[in-house]
Amino acid sequence: MIQITPILLLLLLTITFLQSGYDKIKDWKGNVSWLKGHFSGTIFANSVPLALFIILILEIFSGVLCISGIIELFTNTTSEIGYYGAILSCITLLFLLFGQRIAKDYDGARTIVIYFIPAIMAVYLLG
Repeated sequence: MIQITPILLLLLLTITFLQSGYDKIKDWKGNVSWLKGHFSGTIFANSVPLALFIILILEIFSGVLCISGIIELFTNTTSEIGYYGAILSCITLLFLLFGQRIAKDYDGARTIVIYFIPAIMAVYLLG
């Protein structure tokens, strides 16, 4: 029997991270420019491009692992790949949360937590 709940959670994470990664690639300069202002006066002020690149890599890998986990769930009854995708998604979200807290963007941090809840649910269901 296909496990629909983990598939839906992995699909949410796939869409979230692949879309975000695509947006970063498509408008790299715009993202760097906005984030330099967002993180001015913080420990990340002089390393925005590097931090953005690290987040981009984490998002792309998270999305790819999650979509691979969906495929694995359709072909098997378990999904080790999806499990690791969900874990990496949680780690990526924690990086983003840390950045928002450093920037004192508490509304942005709250939004990250909204994504973290289904990500941690995916870890639990796939673990």
